[in-house]
Amino acid sequence: MAASKDNVDHLPIYKLDPKLEEFKDHFSYRMKRYLDQKCSIEKNEGSLEEFSKGYLKYGINTNKDGTVYREWAPAAQEAQLIGDFNDWNGANHQMEKDQFGVWSIKIDHVKGKPAIPHNSRVKFRFRHGAVWADRIPAWIHYAAVDASKFGAPYDGVHWDPPASERYMFKHPRPSKPDAPRIYEAHVGMSGEKPAVSTYREFADNVLPRIRANNYNTVQLMAVMEHSYYASFGYHVTNFFAVSSRSGTPEDLKYLVDKAHSLGLRVLMDVVHSHASNNVTDGLNGYDVGQSTQESYFHTGDRGYHKLWDSRLFNYANWEVLRFLLSNLRYWMDEFMFDGFRFDGVTSMLYHHHGINVGFTGNYKEYFSLDTDVDAVVYMMLANHLMHKILPEATVVAEDVSGMPVLCRPVDEGGVGFDYRLAMAIPDRWIDYLKNKEDSEWSMGEIAHTLTNRRYTEKCIAYAESHDQSIVGDKTIAFLLMDKEMYTGMSDLQPASPTIDRGIALQKMIHFITMALGGDGYLNFMGNEFGHPEWIDFPREGNNWSYDKCRRQWSLVDTDHLRYKYMDAFDQAMNALDEEFFFLSSPKQIVSDMNEEKKVIVFERGDLVFVFNFHPKKTYDGYKVGCDLPGKYRVALDSDAFVFGGHGRVGHDVDHFTSPEGVPGVPETNFNNRPNSFKVLSPPRTCVAYYRVDEEAETTGAGKTSPEIIDVDATPLKTPTATTEAHEERESTEDVSSKKGRQFGRQSSDKSTK
Repeated sequence: MAASKDNVDHLPIYKLDPKLEEFKDHFSYRMKRYLDQKCSIEKNEGSLEEFSKGYLKYGINTNKDGTVYREWAPAAQEAQLIGDFNDWNGANHQMEKDQFGVWSIKIDHVKGKPAIPHNSRVKFRFRHGAVWADRIPAWIHYAAVDASKFGAPYDGVHWDPPASERYMFKHPRPSKPDAPRIYEAHVGMSGEKPAVSTYREFADNVLPRIRANNYNTVQLMAVMEHSYYASFGYHVTNFFAVSSRSGTPEDLKYLVDKAHSLGLRVLMDVVHSHASNNVTDGLNGYDVGQSTQESYFHTGDRGYHKLWDSRLFNYANWEVLRFLLSNLRYWMDEFMFDGFRFDGVTSMLYHHHGINVGFTGNYKEYFSLDTDVDAVVYMMLANHLMHKILPEATVVAEDVSGMPVLCRPVDEGGVGFDYRLAMAIPDRWIDYLKNKEDSEWSMGEIAHTLTNRRYTEKCIAYAESHDQSIVGDKTIAFLLMDKEMYTGMSDLQPASPTIDRGIALQKMIHFITMALGGDGYLNFMGNEFGHPEWIDFPREGNNWSYDKCRRQWSLVDTDHLRYKYMDAFDQAMNALDEEFFFLSSPKQIVSDMNEEKKVIVFERGDLVFVFNFHPKKTYDGYKVGCDLPGKYRVALDSDAFVFGGHGRVGHDVDHFTSPEGVPGVPETNFNNRPNSFKVLSPPRTCVAYYRVDEEAETTGAGKTSPEIIDVDATPLKTPTATTEAHEERESTEDVSSKKGRQFGRQSSDKSTK
């Protein structure tokens, strides 16, 4: 049902969650505000789509008659365009101001060529009172700095290459997947060398790795220009400009097109929650003499984020809406991005920005005077626009508060995001790894954290992102193995107990997070193979070193190092979803959370998962509940040799189900499941089982089983004496066959790096 002013009191969200009706006044108010704003834009600008094409009108644009420059600066009393083209003297290039505070100038071509050459420096000069200020144009498409001069200011660069130098896209956007498997990446730190890597290097060297590991989506950080590299791209100075450290706009287009050629969709990390506090090279410098009605930002405390040291947008301002909506449209139209990950959504949703606020889940925390309705309306407009321009767009919200209906369509009364990041999951893992012994891990608590999400609102699950890798923290692998990663990762020597535990839990944590934690999955660049150490950008505190601002791909490429095992398992995890589509399945049933045995059993889609977190005990004949009767086999086994395991689970074993209880009476069944089968479950392992289509297997019709790779070519590894010594075996019922240990699952798409 499309929302209209006539039905704002009868929104579909109330049927999904009747508890929301208590806050009907809030939802009616914000929906009316959204509809009023949308209607006003349509009346005055023609349509929301036309409104979002601001980048074709504002900034510097060249047409057949000349070059036109427009800039919104209502408080300015005089304005000029200056640059290389006029020797930085604007006396002959005075601009005119209209009734809405927009300054403009048209400069005729010189001898048939644009007066402002491509790749030449430009700035906007304006006066308020006796103060003259030079600023980079707000809509500039490129900004650069003289790297040879320490502390040199950024300059705006007019980017308008001739047709022969423009990158032309060759490949269409890939179709939207049933579930995104996202590879979060930072181009600048993606190279092996301690230096800033380029868009083309990333496209040629890293994208094939991502595709080989069966991801279907790349999420790029730090694309928008930011003068301070160590801000990780989150203190944006130039919203329409490609970060010049890694190349030009044409280079970024090459990257996106290359990703599309590999079947990878590309999301951009967009920062509309705040802007850099920098004055000379960012939007903040436009505030000279302006009130909040004449500014991109609120004035006073409301316009400043105390923790981030950054400026906060005034989302009620007409020109701010034009600027931000056009910003999204620009990246989608000009660079063919397939969607966005919105940073800092919690800060946008509330006037308190989430600072020193703990969210308990009480609905009054979400829908009150603390809610920033202006920001909510902007996000509703943005999501409506993006999905209208590109129906298959993927838009993800970074929100820690868990606001209800954030991920429901705008017409239903929601904010319109497709997914939110499940931010509580990595916090749980960090707490366990830092503060709890293995024996203290609660299976119920783990399962609750992974499944605690709102019905009908999709989440992207992740065990660790860039947040868990930056300086001051550690990756999961580094938390597990720490200094032994420097000495114990050689496969030419037996694994120590620390390394054995670390690799096993690294695989288990990532797999259970993927399988149970959400409707999509995210991994940060390098964590798939347990990249050691932290990320530390060059800054004064480390003598401007790039040593930890890179990715050591040689670790996973070196055959005798154990990083290859975690990488192979990551590849197989993604391949499993490619084959069985369990991430997109609404069927998710946790049937067993055994605190004593440290076992979690659940069904997701057509697969049955068995996780044994016990550090020592093997369970022979462990009884596993399931839905459908029949024959089950191993689909993925973390203990396979190919993943650095000990090969204790038989892959040629058929597991036949037995009926449980009275049909149709769940309480009489085994763990409320109508059928069961028995498995061998070694300590610190996870195994996924699939149900064999016996009819297809008999007739040979259709795909009946996942591909398995015979790893006999690899020298078989036996458990070390240390491992054998601390492993105990507990027989529960029947002993499962232990044949076929030389087999391991791997992707059927075995494209190599």
